[in-house]
Amino acid sequence: MDYVSALLPPAVMAVFFIGVIRVIVKTQGGANKAKEDAVVDAALARAEGGTRQASPHPEA
Repeated sequence: MDYVSALLPPAVMAVFFIGVIRVIVKTQGGANKAKEDAVVDAALARAEGGTRQASPHPEA
């Protein structure tokens, strides 16, 4: 029975990992893709704007 207790955690993690991958693949694209892309673009623009304001480059 030691082999069962040794193999159970990797088997559970493998099933969990496969489930996560399936959810990720199923949620790609679809009706919400444009909305999700817009949210990511806005976050990236906000992050780029914040880095420019935090470290201004002197001109001249």
